Amino acid sequence: MPGTAVFLTSDPESAPTALLHSLKHYKVLHEKNVILTVRIEQTPRVAPEERVQIEPVGETFTRVLLRFGFMETPNIPRALAIARQFGWTFDIMSTSFFLSRRMLKLAQQSEMPHWQNRLFITLARSANDATGYFHIPTGRVVEVGTQVTI
Repeated sequence: MPGTAVFLTSDPESAPTALLHSLKHYKVLHEKNVILTVRIEQTPRVAPEERVQIEPVGETFTRVLLRFGFMETPNIPRALAIARQFGWTFDIMSTSFFLSRRMLKLAQQSEMPHWQNRLFITLARSANDATGYFHIPTGRVVEVGTQVTI
């Protein structure tokens, strides 16, 4: 499929859930596929030249690590623009960002008290949306959902 697919994951060593579900349902891959991990460092700021780490994984796959300081606002499109300095071509208008969304559901029986499960689910639902937090253009995002019973 033409274009670039960016799959966000917190664990760059394993296949992102959104990639697995995308392959299962659509049975296609994009021309370029990026496994993207965002890491918040223990320093207030990360220098622009240290922000982007690119590692080719194969002909169509690349692993990208974006680093931000804890005082910075993570902005994925701006950080990927820095990657152009390293020779990586990136066109935001032909890129789709695939995000995994977990829908938490109550189990019939649980080892935790019922009120703790409900509190956890409520807090998880009120968490910031990754699209807004990372400044990803909403028109370029595909969210793939998974139900998890707790």
